[in-house]
Amino acid sequence: MEWETVIGLEVHVSLSTKSKLFSGSSTKFGAQPNTQASIFDCALPGTLPVLNEEALRMAVRFGVAIGAEIGKRSVFDRKNYFYPDLPKGYQVTQLDFPTVGKGSLTVTLADGSEKVIGVTRAHIEENAGKSLHEEFSGMSGIDLNRAGEPLLEIVSEPEITCAEEAVAYLKKLHTIIRYLDISDAIMAQGSMRCDVNVSIRPKGTTELGTRAEIKNINSFRFVEKAIHSEVARQQEILEDGGRIIQETRRYNADKDVTTSMRSKEVANDYRYFPEPDLLPVVIDDEYIAAVRAQLPELPNARKARFIEEYSLSNYDAGVLVSSREMAEYFEIVARSSGDSKLAANWVSQDLLGMLNKNNWDITESPIQAERLATLIARIKDNTISGKIAKTVFETMISDKSAVDAIIEAKGLKQVTDSGEIEKLVLEVIENNPIQVQQYKDGKEQVIGFLVGQCMQLSKGKANPAQVNELLREKMQ
Repeated sequence: MEWETVIGLEVHVSLSTKSKLFSGSSTKFGAQPNTQASIFDCALPGTLPVLNEEALRMAVRFGVAIGAEIGKRSVFDRKNYFYPDLPKGYQVTQLDFPTVGKGSLTVTLADGSEKVIGVTRAHIEENAGKSLHEEFSGMSGIDLNRAGEPLLEIVSEPEITCAEEAVAYLKKLHTIIRYLDISDAIMAQGSMRCDVNVSIRPKGTTELGTRAEIKNINSFRFVEKAIHSEVARQQEILEDGGRIIQETRRYNADKDVTTSMRSKEVANDYRYFPEPDLLPVVIDDEYIAAVRAQLPELPNARKARFIEEYSLSNYDAGVLVSSREMAEYFEIVARSSGDSKLAANWVSQDLLGMLNKNNWDITESPIQAERLATLIARIKDNTISGKIAKTVFETMISDKSAVDAIIEAKGLKQVTDSGEIEKLVLEVIENNPIQVQQYKDGKEQVIGFLVGQCMQLSKGKANPAQVNELLREKMQ
């Protein structure tokens, strides 16, 4: 039997505000357990919540950016459940009246096609604490540092049909969040994490299958692998005549399997009711317009501008706008060097390759944009060749000296003196009579071999354009 996969994603984003959702200062990743918990996080008697206005503004900022409906009246609710890392016994969240309603994201798939994926809602809620198991034998510890952090939970429509689409959606979401500067969205640190709802059904049917929710996945790669693993598990069960149980599962990356955690709760299990200590939040058109006016240039708009202003291909522009920092880096290189095409090539290929190899973010790059622009300028003014520039680039990773100083110290200046190049050309012609005759007989491609011999003789320092021109002249 052929199967169709239906996937919905719930993405939890920690909002980068200066305080928690209701009280206390913001949480710093990696701090010692319980050193950043407030009296409200600990549910001490007499504590009452006061909403962090910045969290509201960030939620509206996200909603406006994706063209979503904005709830002018939003209500906070209590979601009741009893876990050790939730001292209050409930989580403050939004149920029926979220701040952000329906919207959509357009994602680009591997084959270049585009797909619109609906966003059901994005609601504000508080984070829970964290249970710690590894450091305790036969016991668990509780860390309340992140309890009370403001979260934005972004819920997609169940319109994703495969793991690759899910990752494309997540990456687009990650890019927008970073452009908006509402979160650092570092998945490895938990400031962006994903719950994946997976179900399958016979191909051609419309009724949704029973879903399993895979909790708290913290990387794009693990999202993809978890979906593949869960789809295979469900297919095997159904094809053996079994049935899927609605449950919550976790992904074990070491074994590449999903394992059961607990039966999946439904809304009634949480006994939602309006938060009695918080009034409804009411905003107006003027507030929304003010947030809209402060939006930065978003990825799609920046991509279109890069294509028009810098004459980039659709692919190159897409790579360069994949992060706000990458796009800003490219613009500095392009404007300072005066060559947008060379800038695009060096940033998207050499620089990005170097960053990926070392597992660095572009903000950690040892080569600043201005230095790369100088390197490109030296290619353009014939100080060095493109090939020599690769050597200089590698040196720049560990050597903080000026580009010109590196070129001078290593003796890498390109030979452009016509007299010197003529000597090289004549020597190569004399040493390669067969290839010279082949060229004279009309075998045009032999010129590449002869240019290569000249470059080898000059140790890569001769200007290749001058070599090519002089070779042709001398072999007439």
